[in-house]
Amino acid sequence: MKERILITGGAGFIGSAIIKHFENSGAELFVLDNLSFGSRDFIPTDDAHFFPTDILDQPAVNSIFEKVKPHKVLHLAAIHFIPYCNQHPFESSDINIRGTIHILKAAAAQKVNQLLFASTAAVYPICDDAVSETHPTKPMDIYGLSKLAGEHLCHEFFLETKINTIICRFFNAFGPNETNPHLIPEIQKQVNDGLRKIKLGNLTPKRDFIHTYDMAAAIDTLLRKATNGYDTFNLGRGIEYSVTEIVEAFERQIGEKIEIEVDQARVRKVERMHLLADVSKLKSLGWEPKIGIDEGISTLVKKMIA
Repeated sequence: MKERILITGGAGFIGSAIIKHFENSGAELFVLDNLSFGSRDFIPTDDAHFFPTDILDQPAVNSIFEKVKPHKVLHLAAIHFIPYCNQHPFESSDINIRGTIHILKAAAAQKVNQLLFASTAAVYPICDDAVSETHPTKPMDIYGLSKLAGEHLCHEFFLETKINTIICRFFNAFGPNETNPHLIPEIQKQVNDGLRKIKLGNLTPKRDFIHTYDMAAAIDTLLRKATNGYDTFNLGRGIEYSVTEIVEAFERQIGEKIEIEVDQARVRKVERMHLLADVSKLKSLGWEPKIGIDEGISTLVKKMIA
Protein backbone atom coordinates (compact mmCIF):
# COMPACT_ATOMS: atom_id res chain seq x y z
CA MET A 1 0.00 0.00 0.00
CA LYS A 2 1.27 3.45 -0.89
CA GLU A 3 2.22 5.81 1.90
CA ARG A 4 -0.26 8.69 2.06
CA ILE A 5 1.10 12.15 2.87
CA LEU A 6 -1.20 15.11 3.52
CA ILE A 7 0.38 18.55 3.12
CA THR A 8 -1.47 21.59 4.46
CA GLY A 9 -0.45 24.74 2.60
CA GLY A 10 0.86 22.46 -0.14
CA ALA A 11 0.07 24.91 -2.95
CA GLY A 12 2.23 27.62 -1.41
CA PHE A 13 5.83 28.71 -1.74
CA ILE A 14 7.58 25.97 0.24
CA GLY A 15 4.75 23.46 -0.14
CA SER A 16 5.04 23.46 -3.93
CA ALA A 17 8.76 22.67 -3.65
CA ILE A 18 7.93 19.74 -1.35
CA ILE A 19 5.33 18.46 -3.83
CA LYS A 20 7.94 18.64 -6.60
CA HIS A 21 10.47 16.73 -4.48
CA PHE A 22 8.07 13.97 -3.46
CA GLU A 23 6.12 13.52 -6.71
CA ASN A 24 8.34 10.62 -7.83
CA SER A 25 8.82 9.13 -4.37
CA GLY A 26 6.06 6.56 -4.70
CA ALA A 27 3.99 8.20 -1.97
CA GLU A 28 0.44 9.33 -2.59
CA LEU A 29 0.31 13.09 -2.00
CA PHE A 30 -2.74 15.06 -0.87
CA VAL A 31 -2.93 18.84 -0.53
CA LEU A 32 -5.14 20.93 1.74
CA ASP A 33 -4.90 24.62 0.81
CA ASN A 34 -7.47 27.43 0.67
CA LEU A 35 -5.32 29.26 -1.95
CA SER A 36 -5.31 32.50 0.03
CA PHE A 37 -1.57 32.74 -0.60
CA GLY A 38 -0.76 29.72 -2.74
CA SER A 39 -1.78 28.96 -6.31
CA ARG A 40 -3.36 25.93 -7.93
CA ASP A 41 -0.95 26.47 -10.84
CA PHE A 42 2.07 25.82 -8.58
CA ILE A 43 1.36 22.09 -8.22
CA PRO A 44 0.45 19.23 -10.60
CA THR A 45 -1.85 17.60 -8.02
CA ASP A 46 -5.12 16.36 -9.56
CA ASP A 47 -8.49 17.41 -8.16
CA ALA A 48 -9.03 14.09 -6.41
CA HIS A 49 -5.98 14.80 -4.27
CA PHE A 50 -6.56 18.52 -3.75
CA PHE A 51 -8.86 20.02 -1.09
CA PRO A 52 -9.47 23.81 -1.34
CA THR A 53 -10.29 24.06 2.36
CA ASP A 54 -9.53 26.51 5.16
CA ILE A 55 -7.87 25.01 8.23
CA LEU A 56 -10.23 27.12 10.39
CA ASP A 57 -13.13 24.97 9.12
CA GLN A 58 -12.80 22.16 11.64
CA PRO A 59 -15.64 19.93 10.32
CA ALA A 60 -14.17 20.12 6.80
CA VAL A 61 -10.67 19.36 8.10
CA ASN A 62 -11.99 16.34 10.01
CA SER A 63 -13.81 15.12 6.92
CA ILE A 64 -10.68 15.37 4.79
CA PHE A 65 -8.60 13.45 7.32
CA GLU A 66 -11.29 10.76 7.55
CA LYS A 67 -11.32 10.44 3.75
CA VAL A 68 -7.54 10.49 3.18
CA LYS A 69 -6.48 8.59 6.31
CA PRO A 70 -2.93 9.97 5.97
CA HIS A 71 0.09 8.17 7.33
CA LYS A 72 2.07 11.42 7.55
CA VAL A 73 1.01 15.06 7.87
CA LEU A 74 3.14 18.08 6.94
CA HIS A 75 1.51 21.15 8.47
CA LEU A 76 2.72 24.20 6.55
CA ALA A 77 -0.50 26.23 6.29
CA ALA A 78 -0.09 29.59 8.03
CA ILE A 79 0.12 33.33 7.59
CA HIS A 80 3.85 33.97 7.71
CA PHE A 81 4.67 37.38 6.21
CA ILE A 82 5.75 39.27 9.33
CA PRO A 83 4.58 42.79 8.32
CA TYR A 84 1.14 41.36 7.46
CA CYS A 85 1.02 39.47 10.77
CA ASN A 86 1.90 42.63 12.70
CA GLN A 87 -0.84 44.56 10.87
CA HIS A 88 -3.41 41.76 11.31
CA PRO A 89 -2.54 40.18 14.68
CA PHE A 90 -5.91 38.57 15.35
CA GLU A 91 -6.30 37.05 11.89
CA SER A 92 -2.76 35.67 11.78
CA SER A 93 -2.86 34.34 15.35
CA ASP A 94 -6.25 32.74 14.75
CA ILE A 95 -5.07 30.89 11.65
CA ASN A 96 -1.66 29.96 13.02
CA ILE A 97 -2.92 28.78 16.41
CA ARG A 98 -6.57 27.70 16.09
CA GLY A 99 -5.90 26.29 12.62
CA THR A 100 -3.04 24.23 14.05
CA ILE A 101 -5.32 22.94 16.82
CA HIS A 102 -7.76 21.70 14.17
CA ILE A 103 -4.99 19.88 12.28
CA LEU A 104 -3.63 18.28 15.46
CA LYS A 105 -7.07 17.11 16.58
CA ALA A 106 -7.77 15.54 13.19
CA ALA A 107 -4.32 13.91 13.12
CA ALA A 108 -4.88 12.47 16.59
CA ALA A 109 -8.31 11.13 15.64
CA GLN A 110 -6.89 9.34 12.60
CA LYS A 111 -3.85 8.10 14.53
CA VAL A 112 -1.36 9.26 11.89
CA ASN A 113 2.15 7.82 12.06
CA GLN A 114 4.07 11.09 11.90
CA LEU A 115 3.50 14.86 11.94
CA LEU A 116 5.85 17.65 10.90
CA PHE A 117 5.08 21.21 12.00
CA ALA A 118 6.60 24.09 10.06
CA SER A 119 7.82 26.55 12.66
CA THR A 120 10.18 29.47 12.21
CA ALA A 121 13.47 31.06 13.22
CA ALA A 122 11.32 33.96 14.42
CA VAL A 123 10.86 32.07 17.71
CA TYR A 124 14.44 33.04 18.61
CA PRO A 125 15.40 36.35 20.23
CA ILE A 126 17.90 38.78 18.72
CA CYS A 127 21.32 37.12 18.72
CA ASP A 128 24.58 37.94 16.94
CA ASP A 129 25.71 34.31 16.75
CA ALA A 130 24.35 31.17 15.10
CA VAL A 131 21.44 29.76 17.09
CA SER A 132 21.05 26.07 17.82
CA GLU A 133 17.82 24.32 18.71
CA THR A 134 18.67 24.59 22.42
CA HIS A 135 18.87 28.40 22.27
CA PRO A 136 16.21 30.08 24.45
CA THR A 137 13.08 31.15 22.58
CA LYS A 138 11.76 34.71 22.83
CA PRO A 139 9.78 35.87 19.79
CA MET A 140 9.84 39.57 18.95
CA ASP A 141 6.74 39.63 16.73
CA ILE A 142 3.23 38.19 16.40
CA TYR A 143 4.32 35.63 13.82
CA GLY A 144 7.06 34.16 15.99
CA LEU A 145 4.76 34.17 19.00
CA SER A 146 2.01 32.32 17.11
CA LYS A 147 4.46 29.73 15.85
CA LEU A 148 5.94 29.19 19.31
CA ALA A 149 2.39 28.59 20.53
CA GLY A 150 2.09 26.03 17.72
CA GLU A 151 5.24 24.30 18.94
CA HIS A 152 3.78 24.02 22.45
CA LEU A 153 0.56 22.62 21.03
CA CYS A 154 2.57 20.04 19.09
CA HIS A 155 4.42 19.03 22.24
CA GLU A 156 1.12 18.50 24.04
CA PHE A 157 -0.10 16.55 20.99
CA PHE A 158 2.93 14.26 21.27
CA LEU A 159 2.55 13.76 25.02
CA GLU A 160 -1.10 12.80 24.57
CA THR A 161 -0.79 10.62 21.45
CA LYS A 162 2.89 9.46 21.35
CA ILE A 163 2.74 10.16 17.60
CA ASN A 164 6.18 10.94 16.15
CA THR A 165 6.29 14.76 15.97
CA ILE A 166 8.91 16.95 14.29
CA ILE A 167 9.27 20.69 14.81
CA CYS A 168 11.12 22.22 11.86
CA ARG A 169 12.20 25.86 12.31
CA PHE A 170 12.48 27.43 8.86
CA PHE A 171 15.00 30.20 8.29
CA ASN A 172 14.82 32.50 5.22
CA ALA A 173 13.59 30.57 2.20
CA PHE A 174 14.04 31.60 -1.41
CA GLY A 175 13.20 30.00 -4.74
CA PRO A 176 10.36 29.83 -7.28
CA ASN A 177 6.70 30.51 -6.47
CA GLU A 178 7.27 33.05 -3.69
CA THR A 179 3.96 34.71 -2.84
CA ASN A 180 5.07 37.38 -0.33
CA PRO A 181 7.20 40.48 -0.97
CA HIS A 182 10.28 39.28 0.88
CA LEU A 183 13.73 40.59 -0.04
CA ILE A 184 14.75 38.31 -2.91
CA PRO A 185 11.41 38.30 -4.77
CA GLU A 186 11.20 42.08 -4.28
CA ILE A 187 14.62 42.55 -5.91
CA GLN A 188 13.62 40.05 -8.60
CA LYS A 189 10.40 41.95 -9.35
CA GLN A 190 12.10 45.34 -9.64
CA VAL A 191 14.91 44.01 -11.83
CA ASN A 192 12.32 42.17 -13.92
CA ASP A 193 10.57 45.50 -14.45
CA GLY A 194 13.81 46.78 -16.00
CA LEU A 195 14.91 48.85 -13.03
CA ARG A 196 18.61 49.18 -12.25
CA LYS A 197 17.95 51.59 -9.40
CA ILE A 198 15.84 49.66 -6.94
CA LYS A 199 14.06 50.64 -3.74
CA LEU A 200 14.69 48.60 -0.61
CA GLY A 201 14.35 49.02 3.15
CA ASN A 202 16.94 48.00 5.75
CA LEU A 203 20.28 47.19 4.09
CA THR A 204 22.52 45.97 6.90
CA PRO A 205 20.64 42.96 8.37
CA LYS A 206 22.05 39.55 7.52
CA ARG A 207 19.92 36.46 6.95
CA ASP A 208 20.45 32.74 6.42
CA PHE A 209 18.93 32.13 2.97
CA ILE A 210 18.14 28.56 1.93
CA HIS A 211 16.63 27.41 -1.36
CA THR A 212 13.25 25.71 -1.16
CA TYR A 213 14.56 22.67 -3.06
CA ASP A 214 17.15 22.14 -0.31
CA MET A 215 14.39 22.58 2.25
CA ALA A 216 12.28 19.90 0.56
CA ALA A 217 15.22 17.50 0.60
CA ALA A 218 15.76 18.25 4.30
CA ILE A 219 12.13 17.50 5.09
CA ASP A 220 12.46 14.20 3.22
CA THR A 221 15.46 13.38 5.44
CA LEU A 222 13.59 14.33 8.61
CA LEU A 223 10.59 12.16 7.74
CA ARG A 224 12.86 9.18 7.19
CA LYS A 225 15.32 9.64 10.04
CA ALA A 226 13.81 11.79 12.81
CA THR A 227 11.62 9.05 14.20
CA ASN A 228 12.42 9.14 17.90
CA GLY A 229 9.34 10.70 19.39
CA TYR A 230 9.43 14.51 19.59
CA ASP A 231 12.32 16.57 18.24
CA THR A 232 13.18 20.04 16.96
CA PHE A 233 15.42 20.97 14.02
CA ASN A 234 16.67 24.20 12.48
CA LEU A 235 16.39 24.37 8.70
CA GLY A 236 18.75 26.91 7.20
CA ARG A 237 21.99 26.82 5.23
CA GLY A 238 24.34 27.97 7.98
CA ILE A 239 25.56 30.98 5.96
CA GLU A 240 24.24 34.53 6.28
CA TYR A 241 24.13 37.28 3.68
CA SER A 242 23.44 41.00 3.99
CA VAL A 243 20.95 42.78 1.75
CA THR A 244 23.76 44.36 -0.24
CA GLU A 245 25.40 40.95 -0.75
CA ILE A 246 22.13 39.62 -2.19
CA VAL A 247 21.98 42.59 -4.57
CA GLU A 248 25.57 41.88 -5.60
CA ALA A 249 24.58 38.29 -6.38
CA PHE A 250 21.87 39.63 -8.71
CA GLU A 251 24.44 41.90 -10.32
CA ARG A 252 26.65 38.91 -11.05
CA GLN A 253 23.79 37.08 -12.73
CA ILE A 254 22.56 39.93 -14.94
CA GLY A 255 26.02 41.36 -15.62
CA GLU A 256 24.91 44.88 -14.72
CA LYS A 257 25.31 47.29 -11.82
CA ILE A 258 22.31 47.80 -9.55
CA GLU A 259 21.93 50.99 -7.52
CA ILE A 260 20.05 50.86 -4.23
CA GLU A 261 17.78 53.62 -2.95
CA VAL A 262 16.63 53.32 0.66
CA ASP A 263 12.85 53.68 0.77
CA GLN A 264 11.90 54.88 4.25
CA ALA A 265 8.43 53.37 3.85
CA ARG A 266 10.08 49.93 3.66
CA VAL A 267 12.41 50.39 6.62
CA ARG A 268 11.48 48.30 9.66
CA LYS A 269 11.85 50.30 12.88
CA VAL A 270 12.60 47.16 14.88
CA GLU A 271 15.01 44.87 13.08
CA ARG A 272 17.43 42.13 14.07
CA MET A 273 20.88 42.44 12.51
CA HIS A 274 21.59 38.70 12.38
CA LEU A 275 19.56 35.51 11.97
CA LEU A 276 21.85 32.54 11.39
CA ALA A 277 21.10 28.85 11.85
CA ASP A 278 23.29 26.26 13.47
CA VAL A 279 22.28 23.29 11.31
CA SER A 280 24.73 20.74 12.69
CA LYS A 281 21.87 18.69 14.17
CA LEU A 282 20.13 18.37 10.81
CA LYS A 283 23.40 17.64 9.01
CA SER A 284 24.07 14.83 11.48
CA LEU A 285 21.19 12.97 9.78
CA GLY A 286 23.05 13.03 6.46
CA TRP A 287 21.48 16.10 4.83
CA GLU A 288 23.58 18.76 3.10
CA PRO A 289 22.36 21.86 1.23
CA LYS A 290 23.34 21.83 -2.44
CA ILE A 291 22.13 25.13 -3.90
CA GLY A 292 24.25 28.20 -3.21
CA ILE A 293 23.02 31.78 -3.34
CA ASP A 294 24.43 32.44 -6.82
CA GLU A 295 23.07 29.21 -8.28
CA GLY A 296 19.66 29.84 -6.77
CA ILE A 297 19.43 33.44 -7.94
CA SER A 298 20.70 32.38 -11.38
CA THR A 299 17.63 30.19 -11.67
CA LEU A 300 15.37 33.08 -10.72
CA VAL A 301 17.08 35.41 -13.16
CA LYS A 302 16.60 32.93 -15.99
CA LYS A 303 12.92 32.76 -15.12
CA MET A 304 12.44 36.49 -15.18
CA ILE A 305 14.30 37.29 -18.40
CA ALA A 306 13.17 34.23 -20.38
